[in-house]
Amino acid sequence: MTDADIAVLLLVRVVVGLIMIMHGLNHWRGGGRIEGTARWFTGLGLRQGVLQAWMSVLTEVAAGVLLILGLLTPLACAAVISVMLVAGLLAHRPNGFFVFKDGYEYVLTLAVVALALAVLGPGRWSVDHAAGIDVTGWTGGAVALGVAVAATAGLLGTFWRPEPKTEATPSTDAEAVPAPESVDQEAR
Repeated sequence: MTDADIAVLLLVRVVVGLIMIMHGLNHWRGGGRIEGTARWFTGLGLRQGVLQAWMSVLTEVAAGVLLILGLLTPLACAAVISVMLVAGLLAHRPNGFFVFKDGYEYVLTLAVVALALAVLGPGRWSVDHAAGIDVTGWTGGAVALGVAVAATAGLLGTFWRPEPKTEATPSTDAEAVPAPESVDQEAR
């Protein structure tokens, strides 16, 4: 790899890492804080919303820090992919592709970039490289994708219990006209 390649990997790690850290901090300290994040997760059908909110904060911040450091890169990428899978499946998929319609475009992009980073590795300017951790190529991608899919399936299998959708029943003419007994009682 050239120095330019290594610099680009560092840039991607830092940018995606910062995005994840900021996203996690926003779930914690932004807008509705943990309570609002918990309500949002509950509204998506996840049980134990407060636990989900804190796990989201911890996962996103930890993944971001690990990416910036280039430490345990396939696992950091797995965390990003898993968070994006959950978000894509529960929050964005029903809205279609485009981000301006709250679709899955953004989460898909972050997940694919994380997968590409797991395949390419963190580069020479990373803790992984300094420590001699070399899980890259197909192995790095398989670890990241496999752990992400397993974590997502585990989370959804354990906590996702969406409320069944109730269909509105159309009113019938019989419901609109009072029963004969009630007419007789009102007339008296």
